[in-house]
Amino acid sequence: MCDAATRRRIRAQSSARDADVMGFLLDVPLQSGGTVRFDAVDDAPLARALFAIQGVIRVEVSGATIWVKKQAEANWAALKPAVAAAIREVLDATATPLGDVEHAEAEDPDAALLRRVEELLDRQVNPAVAAHGGQISVDRVDGSTIYLRMSGGCQGCAASSATLRQGVERMLRAALPQIREIVDVTDHAAGSNPFYAREDGQSPVLNRPVPEGVIGWENGQVVIDPEYLAPKLGLTANALRTGLRIGDVTGVTEAGEGADAGKTRVIMRTTTRAWAAEIMSDGSAREIPPPRETKAAAGREQELADRVRAYLVGLTPSQAPVTYGSLARALGLWAPGSVRRVTRALETTMREDAAQNRPFIAVRAVGRGRDGLPGDGFFDLARTLDRAHRDGESDREFHARETSRLNQSLSDDASQVMGTEPRVL
Repeated sequence: MCDAATRRRIRAQSSARDADVMGFLLDVPLQSGGTVRFDAVDDAPLARALFAIQGVIRVEVSGATIWVKKQAEANWAALKPAVAAAIREVLDATATPLGDVEHAEAEDPDAALLRRVEELLDRQVNPAVAAHGGQISVDRVDGSTIYLRMSGGCQGCAASSATLRQGVERMLRAALPQIREIVDVTDHAAGSNPFYAREDGQSPVLNRPVPEGVIGWENGQVVIDPEYLAPKLGLTANALRTGLRIGDVTGVTEAGEGADAGKTRVIMRTTTRAWAAEIMSDGSAREIPPPRETKAAAGREQELADRVRAYLVGLTPSQAPVTYGSLARALGLWAPGSVRRVTRALETTMREDAAQNRPFIAVRAVGRGRDGLPGDGFFDLARTLDRAHRDGESDREFHARETSRLNQSLSDDASQVMGTEPRVL
C-alpha cells in the first residue's frame, strides 16, 4: 500500500453523464475489493463521513474513484470542498475507510467495464483533450465492446481519428485487456456549433461547474478571475493580462437565442488554446467545450468594430458623446443583446487603438446614467492596455484628456486630407 500522504491527493472530476455526480479521484485505489455503493448511512467510516454532509444522497467507490451524487438543489461550489475534506479526514484516521468490503456488490461485467473506462478517461485522457477544447466520453458498453463519443473540439476534428486510434485506444487496451472492440459513434459531420444564433443543436456540455466567484457581471460585462482562467489557457496570470493587452488573447461574449435565451457564453482564445463557459440566468456557470473558431465569426466581429469606428469618427465634437444604446440603434441593431455587442466592438477598437498608439475612439460612447462617462469596463480595459490614469487623475479627468487627444487627432487628420485635395483658384 502507498503511504497516507500519497492517498490524500484528490482531484475532483465532474461526470460527463450526470451534473449531480462528481468523482473524487485518488492516486491509488482506496481499498482492495469490488465496487461498493452506499445509498444510506453505513458502518463504513467513509459512508458515515460523507452522508453527514447535507446534500449527499449516494456514494459509490470504484478503484481509485469515489463517486458522490448530490441532491439536485445542492451546489457543488459548497459541497466539493466539504467532500474532499471529509475524505482526507477518513483517510488520515483509518486504513479501512470502506470497512468490511466483502459485501461489495457483484457488478455486471459490462457495467464494471464502463465504470473503469470512465475512470481512465477522466484521469488520463480528458485533462489533456480539454486543453484543445475536446471531451471523450463512454456512450455505452455492450458485450465488452466500448462505444466512445467525442464532443467539443474533438467532434469533426481532422485529427480525432488519430487521437482515438493511436492514443486513447492504445491506452484503454493496455489497461483493460478484456475490451473486445472500440467503436467511435461520434457524428463528426455535425461537429460545428460556433454560435448560439445558428440554432443547429445544443452545445456539447462538460457539466463541469465553475467555482462560485470566478465569473461575474459588472456593469453589464462579464468578468473572469485571471488566476482561474490563466492556467486553462496555459498561461500565468501576468501573461494572460499581457496577451489581452497586445491582442494575443481574445474573448467573445455571446447572448443565447431561441432555446438558449437567458444564457451567456464566453469564449477565450490564444493562438493554441481555447476555453469557454456558459453562464446561466441565475448566475451559475459551467465550462463547456469551446466551439471551433470560424472565419465568418471573426469577420462579423471585426465588421461591427469597423462600423462602430466609422460612425464615431463621423461625429462632430458637438455630437459626441453618444450612449451605447443610441450607438446600437444608429447601426441598426435593435435585438436584445445589441448593447452588449456594441460594447464588445468598442473593446476591439480600444485594442486596435492601443496597438497603434492612438487615442481611444471609444471615448465617444458612454453609458446611460453615467453622467457623460463610459462604463467601468472602458477604464478597466484602458488600464489593462497600459493606457493608465496619471497620478491622482480621476476617471472623468482621464476621459476628458483622452477626448481632447482624440479631437485633436481627428482634426489633424482632416487637415492633412484637405491639404492633399486639389485647390481651385
